[in-house]
Amino acid sequence: MIVVTSTAHTASASKYLQQLCKHFAHKVPADWDANKGEVSFPFGFCQMVATDASLTIRCEADEDQSMARMKGVIDSHIERFAWREELKLEWRPTA
Repeated sequence: MIVVTSTAHTASASKYLQQLCKHFAHKVPADWDANKGEVSFPFGFCQMVATDASLTIRCEADEDQSMARMKGVIDSHIERFAWREELKLEWRPTA
């Protein structure tokens, strides 16, 4: 299992978490509230946690190709939804 995490420092973390989950829910199973969310992609699983100051995203996948796809999907949507802030996620391996 490959696991990566990224934290984006933003006062709009809850807004972005809800936007991401609501958007993904049109195509894949997603469950969320204002502070946490989960998305089950066909290629992996994603958990999100929002605080007043940050959005932390944790992704799990079985293989490198699936992880690359999931990070690409999340990166592109964060860039689109958070364009005013120009947020960039920096993924790091998680044990």
